[in-house]
Amino acid sequence: MAETTDLTAHEQTFDRIREARDRAVHHTRLARESAVERRDLMQGLIGQGVSQADIARELGVSRQAVQKMLAC
Repeated sequence: MAETTDLTAHEQTFDRIREARDRAVHHTRLARESAVERRDLMQGLIGQGVSQADIARELGVSRQAVQKMLAC
């Protein structure tokens, strides 16, 4: 049977790893929510007759970037 290692000396490191993981999960969720909000706002502009090219120019990105943002 495998021997179990005493990891108590590393508890602070494990705590920092858990905190980093929690922050990463939180930021991923925020990024997804922001992408949805951005897409919805862009779709609203397009629905009002603003072109993808105009949106791209205003945001300083390519039209292809706008298309990718709309696809999310």
